[in-house]
This record gives sequence, C-alpha cells and structure tokens, in this order.
Amino acid sequence: MSILIGRETRLAVQGITGREGEFHSTAMLEYGTNIVAGVTPGKGGQTALDGRVPVFDTVAEAVEQTGANASCIFVPAAFAPDAMLEASAARVPLVVCITEGIPALDMLRVYHVLRGAGTRLIGPNCPGLTSVDEAKVGIIPGDIHRRGSVGLVSRSGTLTYEVVQAMTDAGMGQTTCVGIGGDPVIGTTHIDALAAFQADPETEAVVMIGEIGGDAEERAAAFIRENVTKPVVGYVAGFTAPEGKTMGHAGAIVSGSSGTAQAKKEALEAASVRVGKTPSETARLMHQILAH
Repeated sequence: MSILIGRETRLAVQGITGREGEFHSTAMLEYGTNIVAGVTPGKGGQTALDGRVPVFDTVAEAVEQTGANASCIFVPAAFAPDAMLEASAARVPLVVCITEGIPALDMLRVYHVLRGAGTRLIGPNCPGLTSVDEAKVGIIPGDIHRRGSVGLVSRSGTLTYEVVQAMTDAGMGQTTCVGIGGDPVIGTTHIDALAAFQADPETEAVVMIGEIGGDAEERAAAFIRENVTKPVVGYVAGFTAPEGKTMGHAGAIVSGSSGTAQAKKEALEAASVRVGKTPSETARLMHQILAH
C-alpha cells in the first residue's frame, strides 16, 4: 500500500512543455507514472513527450477529458500560485508544486484557498514524492529506491536522496518517500505525513528528516509522542550552521535557541525518536530497529 500516490494516479503536468517540465516528466513516465495530460496555456491541442501526452490549455479541460486526479507543477514562481489555484478550482485532489522562490505572502493566500477546497498540496519548493515501484511525482531520482517497509518524510530534497540511498545500500526498502519542502508556508507537514504512515499497514517504521528553522520538528515530536506507535528515526540538518546567519532554505530561520538543530534533536529524543548525526548513521539506526 502507498500513501498519496500509486498505480491509480492519473497525473497532469502543468508546464510540461518547458525545459524542466519536459525533462522530469520524461523521467516520471519512464518510472511508470501514468501521465495522462500536460497543461500549457496557448498550446492546447498539441502533444508532449514525443507525442505520448496530450496538452491542454487549462487544468479543467485536462481533468474533464482525461480524468486526471493529481497535478505536478513546473511553473515559474511568478505564475505558480495561480497554477495551484487553477488545479484546486478544477477539483484536483492532489497538487504537487516543485517551484521554488514563491513569496510567503502569496503562499498564505494559496494555502487557505486550497485547504478550504480540500485540496492536498505537497510543497512548494519540494522534490515531490515516490511510492516505490508504483509512481513518482516530482524530481526524486527513481533508481535510488528499493521496495520495502520504511516511510520517509523530509523538508530537504537533497537529504531525501542521501538518506534513501543510504537505506537502499544497507538493504532497506521504502514504501513512500515524501519531500514536503523547506519554505515557511507549505501544504503538507511532517505531522500530515506521519499520520498517513501510521495508518499505512505496509509501513513498519518512519524516517523523518528536518532542518534548522521554525518549529515544525518540535511540533512533530509532540505528535509522535501522542499518536505514533511505529518506530521513528530522525535526522536534523544544521548542527554546524553558524549562529545568526541565514541559511539556504527560506524556512531555515533561527531565532535565539528556537529553531536550532540541538533544540530539535532534544525534542525528538524526548519523544523516543533516535536521531542520527549523518545520513549514513540515520540509516544504521533504522537498520538496528528493523533487525529487532
């Protein structure tokens, strides 16, 4: 069983005719994802990916004619908020936005509209997600995965790949890997993913990857303590980050002791989550848990 996406996913790609959209859509198609439509205003009636995917002017047309039930957005930051709103207005239940650089104020508006409409949003500024051997939506490399029993949720794209590769190298497979994004305003949180993994009978354990800034990991730790019975291994990036310096991700904002890697590690360990110091150590901790 997978969470959020699977063999039943019928994907529309917004921005499929752009460079990034075309490149990653090809990879998704090769992985086995059922891409049923592309959406580029003004290019309706054309095809993409060497004639394999029809292109529509609007998401509504794509949904009506192909039955698309998920959308992946490769649209520049200036237009991505409208792309998310358009997908939600077309009643697409799952929207995955890869785009980075969207202003937080724009995302506040989008967040409330999508939440009110019941649309599940992954991202923005995220790598997407993979349900192993079923479907991948986004930019996570397909060849690093191995089918297994570990779920993964991460704020960082690159660290998602590193930890998945380390687990695969150690002989551990995954159910679904979800990159939720590192911006201050995102759709799906650690808590949302943890709840889904807790409910998934095929997921036996969970890896949760966090990073400095905000309080998402502390809130996730409180949720784990009260609601998650499956073992969780954590990894928090940013122990060596210089104090008072703004780091890469828009969400990596540290104020005093709040939002530091140490504070997040202590909160997770207080919830009985073992925390690795490196991706490889995180994989080793999970291997020890599964071995017992």
